[in-house]
Amino acid sequence: MSFASTTSLVSTVQSSLRNAVLSKKSNFSLPLPAAAALAMDCDPNCTLVLCGKSPAENEAAKALKNSNALNLPESTEFSIFLQSESEKPVKEDAFGVDSFMSSLSTSRFGRFLLWSPRLPSTHDVVSKNFCELPVGAVCVADVQYKGRGRSKNVWESPEGCLLFSFTLQMEDGRVVPLIQYVVSLAVTEAIKDVCDKNGLPYVDVKIKWPNDLYLNGLKVGGILCTSTYKSKQFNVSAGIGLNVDNEKPTTCLNAFLRELSVTTYKFRSEDVLAAFFNKFEMLYEVFINQGFQSLEEVYYRTWLHSGQRVIVQEKSEDQVVENVVTIQGLTSSGYLLAIGDDNQMCELHPDGNSFDFFKGLVRRKLD
Repeated sequence: MSFASTTSLVSTVQSSLRNAVLSKKSNFSLPLPAAAALAMDCDPNCTLVLCGKSPAENEAAKALKNSNALNLPESTEFSIFLQSESEKPVKEDAFGVDSFMSSLSTSRFGRFLLWSPRLPSTHDVVSKNFCELPVGAVCVADVQYKGRGRSKNVWESPEGCLLFSFTLQMEDGRVVPLIQYVVSLAVTEAIKDVCDKNGLPYVDVKIKWPNDLYLNGLKVGGILCTSTYKSKQFNVSAGIGLNVDNEKPTTCLNAFLRELSVTTYKFRSEDVLAAFFNKFEMLYEVFINQGFQSLEEVYYRTWLHSGQRVIVQEKSEDQVVENVVTIQGLTSSGYLLAIGDDNQMCELHPDGNSFDFFKGLVRRKLD
C-alpha cells in the first residue's frame, strides 16, 4: 500500500470516529481487524474493548456492544469494540488481555472483561452499568484520570498502575462492610502467588486498616468498595489500584524487585489481576459460607496492627482526654477491637475528618 493510500485510510477511520462519538458512544465495525487498535490510537476520547473467557461470554460481550446500553458518567464520549476486532494492542506495555484470560481459572469472577487504555474511572464504569453487566465482570484501565479513594480523596493513576473494578452481589447487609477486607487479603495473597510461581523473593505487601496496601512503609495500593440496595440484593462495586510498575508517587512492586537485584523478572498487571481473581474467588466462598472468622488468622498475619498502641482522643465535658489503647483485631462489624490500659474492651471508629484513620479514631466502650 502506498503512503498516500495509508494516509487516506487513517483519515477515513478518524472521520468515522469523529462522526460516531457525536452520539457519545459507538458500536460500529470497520473492515480491517486492526481498525480497533488504530481507532484507539486516533481517538482522543475513551475506548472500551469487551471480551469474555468462554464462547458464551464472548457472545454476551457482542450482545452488550450491539445493545448500545453502556453509559459512562458525565456524558463521556466513548467507542466500543470487541477484542476480536483488534489484532494487537496499540502499545507493547498495554494490558495483556489474552495473557490475563489464559491465566484465569475462575468460574465466575473476572471472566467478562472491559478494558480501556484510558478512562475517567473504572469504578464509575461498573457502578453506573451494574445492571447491564454480568456479576463478576471487571473493568481495567491502563490510565484513569478521575480515580478516587475513600472520602472522595483523589487516587493518582499513572501508567504502570494496575487499575480495576469489578462487581459482586451480596444478600446479607451485615457482612457487606467486611468485603473490603477480603479484597485486600486477596491482593496480598495474589502477589505471594505470583512470587511463588516465578521463584521470586517474598514481596511483603501489608494491609493498613481499613483499605490501604503498604510495602516497606510506603503506600502502594488502595481499595474502594461501594454498594447500592436493589431487589433484596446489595450490588457491590469493588475498585482496586495497585502500583505495579510506577515508582511515582510512592513506590511499586517492580521497584522493590530491582532493589533486591536478584532477578530480571517484572510483575505484569495481567498476571497480578488473574492471580487476584483466582485467590479472591476461593476466599469469597469461604467468607460467604463460613464467615470472616475463618479468614482472620491469615488476615492478621498480613495486616500491620496486631498489638499496635494508638492514642484515642475523647471529649469529657469541655476537655479533650487522651487514652492509649492496644489493637486486638476486628469486631464482628468490621471496626477495630482494642483494649485500654484499664482492661476495658472498646471498638474504634474513624471520626470521618482525618486523612489518616489512626489520627482520627473514636472509642466506643463494649459491654
